[in-house]
Amino acid sequence: MNQPPPFAGGNLFVGDRALVESFSIFAPRVPLDELESVGKLAAQPETIQLGFDANENPPRLVDYDANGNRIDEVRFHPAWHSLLEHATALGLHGAAWHDAMPGAHLRRAAKFYVWSQVEAGHGCPISMTYAAVAALRAQQSLATVWEPRLAARAYEPVLAPIASKSAALCGMGMTEKQGGSDVRANATRAVARSRSGPGEPYLLDGHKWFCSAPMSDAFLVTAQAPGGLSCFLVPRVLEDGTHNPFRILRLKEKLGNRSNASAEIELEGTQGSLIGEEGQGLAVILKMVNRTRLDCMLGSAGLVRQALAQAFHFATYRHVFGAPLAEQPLMRNVLADIALESEAATWLFTRVASAIDANDVDLARIGTALGKYWLCKRAPVLVGEALECLGGNGYVETSILPRLYRESPLNSIWEGAGNINALDVVRILRKDAPALGALRGEWTSTAAEPRMAAAIRELESLVRDDADLESRARFIAERAVLIWQASLLLQYAPAAVGDAFLRSRIAGESGRALGTLPATCDFGAIAERASPYQDRAVE
Repeated sequence: MNQPPPFAGGNLFVGDRALVESFSIFAPRVPLDELESVGKLAAQPETIQLGFDANENPPRLVDYDANGNRIDEVRFHPAWHSLLEHATALGLHGAAWHDAMPGAHLRRAAKFYVWSQVEAGHGCPISMTYAAVAALRAQQSLATVWEPRLAARAYEPVLAPIASKSAALCGMGMTEKQGGSDVRANATRAVARSRSGPGEPYLLDGHKWFCSAPMSDAFLVTAQAPGGLSCFLVPRVLEDGTHNPFRILRLKEKLGNRSNASAEIELEGTQGSLIGEEGQGLAVILKMVNRTRLDCMLGSAGLVRQALAQAFHFATYRHVFGAPLAEQPLMRNVLADIALESEAATWLFTRVASAIDANDVDLARIGTALGKYWLCKRAPVLVGEALECLGGNGYVETSILPRLYRESPLNSIWEGAGNINALDVVRILRKDAPALGALRGEWTSTAAEPRMAAAIRELESLVRDDADLESRARFIAERAVLIWQASLLLQYAPAAVGDAFLRSRIAGESGRALGTLPATCDFGAIAERASPYQDRAVE
């Protein structure tokens, strides 16, 4: 009695009004058939079960085979492989780079956002494979061999020489225990096997504290060459069929992301091909990092959207004090407040993805830094509030909310934690005039609104002030992204949404906790727009 039915069926794309409308603004001529198919698939009960199965049966490390040979394999539950089969077939990995249809990166972003609501862990190898293409293009001889396979809509988990495979995935190994985010402190060494230079084979020796997706076919790895920090493509299997020395010491026991393997590895005489020139490793790997930061935005926005949908579903069917929970005034405030940030996140990531399609390098650069900082920083707060909407039901493992909550801090840590991204924002705002100009252009049409004008003046004053600039980096990044989100909502969302966001996030009319929107906000209009039932009736 008084328990909601399972939240399944429907369509996670069609049921997301803000996401659908963003395409009418940023990609009006793009057909939505594939997106609708992804949304329908992601909502099916059997698909949802794959996410539970993959997390309840985490990967395990197998060091040796039955004959005592070192094999360093990570073995996964069949649900993991099914999720990756779907993800690659949907083109969530490198396929966007070879997609001739307009809006390739925006469509891919929307699909990744929708599909990540099923299960986040397998998005790690998918995201890195997508991002690796950007880095590999710095070395055409490697890109020619690897890129078609990284873009193929297929999944081949068996390790084999790349020449014998039609599809491949890529991981990454940057982090070392003595340096963390300070990649320049890498101690792994690389020496040329014979000749040095771009595309040539080197031998690597060292240790990586975190290696993402260790069963991938290849990895982008940073190491110190004679010419400085450099980036290498390291295959698991060499051309002659022998396994490249790649010792997996252990799998990390993580708070969340349990379906995915994160490993500590050692390299000893491990062959890797130099990407670009020696000493250009940071510039090369940042091409990958900037793309994975986009996916951090998408993943965090997806977690929030799924958590909001779960809270909305429970509150719709649960009755308290003689009425549905969703109709209780304070719950309406809470749901509306979460919905505001979910919609603002959607408009932000779709805008950034559309900038990538338009080759607007400046806007994409500042957009990924701002979005990665803010959307990932907000996810744990928003998911936690959504979990509370379900009370005790949200705290038990039969609900998806505990998994979403454990997952929510990860994207803020991955690819540079919050401080790294906030400092990156400040550096861009201070030193990259084209990027700053591109950002200013985003709020030009709403800058005359008095509250927006005051916020913009405050931001520009903060950026010009040299005093304690680094210690204020988070505040500056927060104000910049909120102004941008407010401008997007004022331009493209209904008046009730834009007004509530402006009043609460820019004008300071709400408290610090969620659910403190001004009582005169139109909660009904905001909630109705955020409802996950856009594509179906509530029974």
